[in-house]
Amino acid sequence: MMTKKIYSGDLKVSNRSPLDRIAFYGRTLSEYLLMFGINDIDHLKTYNAVLDCPSGASSFVAESNNNYEINTVGCDPLFGLDSRVLHKKGEEDIEYVTKRVSLSQDLYNWNFYQSIDRLKEYRKRALVQFISDYRDRKKRKRYIKAKLPRLPFDDKSFELVLSGHFLFTYSYKFDLSFTLSSIIELFRVCAKEVRIYPLQKSSLQPYDHLQDLLYTLKNEYRIACDMVPVLFEFQKGSNLMLRLRRHKAM
Repeated sequence: MMTKKIYSGDLKVSNRSPLDRIAFYGRTLSEYLLMFGINDIDHLKTYNAVLDCPSGASSFVAESNNNYEINTVGCDPLFGLDSRVLHKKGEEDIEYVTKRVSLSQDLYNWNFYQSIDRLKEYRKRALVQFISDYRDRKKRKRYIKAKLPRLPFDDKSFELVLSGHFLFTYSYKFDLSFTLSSIIELFRVCAKEVRIYPLQKSSLQPYDHLQDLLYTLKNEYRIACDMVPVLFEFQKGSNLMLRLRRHKAM
């Protein structure tokens, strides 16, 4: 009952096939604020250090640092590759994902992007800004090669940890053990909050083990976690994020 209410279970998505590979695909700062329930830039500035994991081809790190001097770091398994390689892959994956979306536009909410062309514009804008920042040797230190469920950061290194369009989006590729281990690792490196969005698979169906996952986080690891509505919904029903918080006493 709870799952149906949260995920708009009436959606007819049984024939919707998932993305068959993990795309090197990115979003902009403005999209991040909406996806992760961050009210505005001033709200983001209240966190002394922010991690984007996995960052992909997003411009969030570049925009946060360059435009607002917010200490933000991104990590991704592909970081370390030459910028030309990443640019080419980013362009190819923009075409791949937007083509998949165009084949089933009725499964998406177009209030924000308005059209496939606008969606593609956002993706290209993110890629261009990311590549420009990544190409700069002095700024390259913001981009760390890392792969869940093991991150090369000390405990509580970041006050806010954001993880978008990965763990649940591609959950058909991962078992529950991997997803749980990854979330525990994200929590390990955070000092205040972890925010994960969305809670749906790329097929638009709900994550199969969500209730088991929440139970384990709360009862076995004693992590305060809840599902929080956000003001963003591109995939129909994807208007929730998972938030994990450290107790003040910790």
